[in-house]
Amino acid sequence: MRNSLLVLLAAGAAFGQGSDIAGTRIRPHVKFLSSDLLEGRGVGTRGGELAAAYIASQFESAGLKPAGDNRTFFQRVSLVGVDPLDTSTLSASVGGKEIRFQWLEDFVGSSQQQKTVAPFDAEAVFVGHGITAPEFGWSDYDGVDVKGKVVVLFTNEPPSDDEKFFEGKALTYYGRWSYKYEEATRQGAVACIILHTTPTAGYNWSVVRGSWGKEDPQVKLNPDEQALAMAGWVTEAGATQLLGLAGKNVAQLLEAANTNGFKAFSLGFRVKGAVNSKIRAIETSNVAGIVPGSDVALTKESVIFSAHWDHLGISVPVNGDSIYNGAVDNASGVAMLLEMARAWSTLSRKPKRSALFLAVTAEESGLRGALYYAKHPLLPISKTLLNLNFDSFYPFGRVKDVVVTGAEKTKFFPQVQETAKRFNLKITPDPEPEQGHYFRSDHFAFAKVGIPAFSINMGNEYEGKPTNFGSTIFAEYNEKNYHNPSDEYKEDWDFAGIEQMARFGFTIGLNVANR
Repeated sequence: MRNSLLVLLAAGAAFGQGSDIAGTRIRPHVKFLSSDLLEGRGVGTRGGELAAAYIASQFESAGLKPAGDNRTFFQRVSLVGVDPLDTSTLSASVGGKEIRFQWLEDFVGSSQQQKTVAPFDAEAVFVGHGITAPEFGWSDYDGVDVKGKVVVLFTNEPPSDDEKFFEGKALTYYGRWSYKYEEATRQGAVACIILHTTPTAGYNWSVVRGSWGKEDPQVKLNPDEQALAMAGWVTEAGATQLLGLAGKNVAQLLEAANTNGFKAFSLGFRVKGAVNSKIRAIETSNVAGIVPGSDVALTKESVIFSAHWDHLGISVPVNGDSIYNGAVDNASGVAMLLEMARAWSTLSRKPKRSALFLAVTAEESGLRGALYYAKHPLLPISKTLLNLNFDSFYPFGRVKDVVVTGAEKTKFFPQVQETAKRFNLKITPDPEPEQGHYFRSDHFAFAKVGIPAFSINMGNEYEGKPTNFGSTIFAEYNEKNYHNPSDEYKEDWDFAGIEQMARFGFTIGLNVANR
């Protein structure tokens, strides 16, 4: 009974202290981090370095202790920058007929071989969704040898309403583009080309072009490590031309890929290309500050709050604007991280366990910074109780619901439910499970090494707004602003909902740190 009372008192204290978090302090962080001065916070760029330095200075001024390398706020992450050039080529041919594709307009891609020139010329094989999933009795590579060949496939996965088969409508990691390239590499392919459609990818071609038409920060290869000459995409129009060489079309092959019992087959033509790139060494950083716990016996245990500081930097111009400011994605999450760190550090009575505030790098390149931390943890993985991640928040007011996909699979879900109740928030399932959001943000890197981890996201029910307001603004952002230069800060933004989500996440972390 005494222990229960202490937990309730701690929860009450957490709720009260979380009220110190203010949207008025979050706003200027978003404004600065997404300003043109920081040039889109590209990894390995001047703007990225400025962003990391700004975060470290804010941690220091808030009273956090350095938790990075050599008693600094920085954990250095060494990457290789592969910047594809517009001289890169892609073509397909059969029987004397050749189709050539134009960079950015028809195709984009990166070479994972980390060479200035990565040529290939090989037979094309259609492998459906490119999935090997024995637990679901599915193998797109069964019975076909793709070593040294070009695999052509769709992203996403076979559709299902049965939760026992690819988890129903919820996208599994098998559906992510990153998995497609990983599996193609394991199968020995020389190149992997994804046929883009907006429904299968979950976003339009401008998102792909903006993300892949720029430098790709990659983990350095080992000398004997196999890698793709091209990890690429072609537009749906380009796919129509490409598949036409085999007498096929996009709808036909997508239907085949979705059919149980699908068998891979040769497309009967060759694909030739070369990814020409600038290669450079990149030194970037995760930024880490810690508030030590108050209980000597428990201070080595921790809760991690994370958000990625990077965005796409300077990339393909859209309407004359080439700076991808990333105000929502993810200046918003970093600003919340900074305000939560300040509030935690100024608590009059510190929680029993430590709190690590971690701004990670290179999320947009495939969670590189978070994956690096997971392999080189600053605090023991076995003593890390929970990771709460913050990525992309909409500044349109308070909400009535919250999305915490993955929290239900952790032992802390009862605390999440109790906190939601205290905040008068309804926990809503992921409104777009087919988009695979759980695999698209940094918490996934922590979950892969066994840390209970999930992101906190706003729901779609806004206070004082029409029922369809949330879904409408999300669709509009996804269509017009996501991974585009138009993701910019605006003075009329309402930070009440962002403040609300910061308090909510802060309270969950505080309860776990004190339990």
